[in-house]
Amino acid sequence: MKRLLKIAGAALVVVILTVGAVLAATFMGRQPVVDGQEFSGMRIIEDGFTAVGVIPINDRQVALVDTGQDGSGEVIKGELTAHEDVVIAGRVEGLINVTGHQVVVEAGAHVDGDITATGIVVGGTTGESATLSAAEAAELLQIAVQRLGGRIPVIAGTGGASTSQAVERTRAACELGADGVLVVTPYYNRPPQEGLYRHFSMIADASSVPLILYNVPSRTACDLLPETVERLSGHPQIIGIKEATGSVARGREILERCGDDFLLLSGDDPSCRELIGAGAQGVVTVTGNVAPRLMHEMVEAALLDDQAGARELDDRLSGLHTALFVESNPIPSKWALGRLGLIGPGIRLPLVGLSESQHASVLAAMRRAGVIE
Repeated sequence: MKRLLKIAGAALVVVILTVGAVLAATFMGRQPVVDGQEFSGMRIIEDGFTAVGVIPINDRQVALVDTGQDGSGEVIKGELTAHEDVVIAGRVEGLINVTGHQVVVEAGAHVDGDITATGIVVGGTTGESATLSAAEAAELLQIAVQRLGGRIPVIAGTGGASTSQAVERTRAACELGADGVLVVTPYYNRPPQEGLYRHFSMIADASSVPLILYNVPSRTACDLLPETVERLSGHPQIIGIKEATGSVARGREILERCGDDFLLLSGDDPSCRELIGAGAQGVVTVTGNVAPRLMHEMVEAALLDDQAGARELDDRLSGLHTALFVESNPIPSKWALGRLGLIGPGIRLPLVGLSESQHASVLAAMRRAGVIE
């Protein structure tokens, strides 16, 4: 399993987004027909009132079929009001509010079926994990496992400030079929290193799948130091760390202490190429949500020690590395995906939409990366 989770290219992070869609369908028997084509693989979601079949048509359309409590098969009509949804490795998965009912919507988008990620994180920072309820996190993980299970590793973000709650989230993710868990350092309560060691050890004891530590002190006010990582690396379930300090020297020290078999992933797009050159095996990326193919190619070149090629590709991405953090992540990345026509506006408070004063800089970075003209 440790080898399965070794990331050989850019890993797309799950993002909470919003989308609108157009409805167009007729119903024949128990199967929906759209433009003369029958769809037999629709998924049924109970919302407490009725069962709704959801059928992907193309990257901008879905058909929603209200089967009704009596199985009558009435087609839901009208405008969709976006509530929330998520981009999962080339698919848009959404929770849409239609005439008072909540249903899950699927529509192909972004990479058009060509998965450029070699792993996916559900409920990470870019996925607004701090605002997800336990039920929402479970639903997103179920969707990812159903769509991608067996194709690429599905890793669940299960960390938290409470050790007992993080243990519960980790156990739940294991039961739902996650291939691994990504556990961020406790935020706000600022534990000492011994507390961090015990915190992660207890979560790892409860996990039946590999655990990846996640250190991002700029967000958590808590720094997991290399000596503590070394202690934790001895636990059989702890296979690596997502290191988001941006320090290449820190990455080298972790590898020196823990050995080459310990999985080191960058959590900082601007420095990931250099960190891979120092021995890291990949990146959990924000930039890769907006430019997945280019980010994948850059990481792949870096892993192959094609320094010139990786540097050239990273130069094209460098604007995005900066622009996607002009405001708190994922505000800029969600706005960028909206400009690509993949999603509509929407983000949960206390985050708000991208300031108009930042639009030009994000657009310029997108043009430089070649994702828009």
